[in-house]
Amino acid sequence: MSGGHGGGGGSNKRVALLISVLALFLALAETLAKGAQTEALSANVESSNQWAYFQARTIRTTILKTADETLALLPADAANSDAIKAKRAEWAKTMARWESEPATGEGRKELSEKARHAQEVRDKALHRYHHYEFGSAAFQIGIVLASAEVITGIAALVFGGALLGVAGLAMLGFGLYAPNVLPFFH
Repeated sequence: MSGGHGGGGGSNKRVALLISVLALFLALAETLAKGAQTEALSANVESSNQWAYFQARTIRTTILKTADETLALLPADAANSDAIKAKRAEWAKTMARWESEPATGEGRKELSEKARHAQEVRDKALHRYHHYEFGSAAFQIGIVLASAEVITGIAALVFGGALLGVAGLAMLGFGLYAPNVLPFFH
């Protein structure tokens, strides 16, 4: 009993091979998607941390600036005039250091650059993630179509499954090499 499905056992072997290849690429797509998702989450945390530190520096600068402005409004007194000038000069240096501190990278300017860079890394990883997820869906649907051909004998299903496999590979390629190219992921 040959089953009467077009090419018999040979056809089923080719379909099984297609399903195996699609499953292999599905596993790859899922692994890449998970890695991109983890990278996006890590970069998002890094960005949040940098912006929080930036905000802390901003608050401290605002407090110091307010104290400096208040001190500037006090009438000059010969007894403490030099001390006030010294304190205001010290505060001015501190505020300037908090604004930009290239040596440590902890000035507001450097913190905002770090935060923006982490946001760019996050966004690129999310673009990759979306490509990999679409590729994964294409592989899954391709597996279903190819499997249905074994039961129904409708050859168009296997071709549809193979085409979806090609589409899935294209999505993986975009995710790996050009994640910012496709406009529907922005």
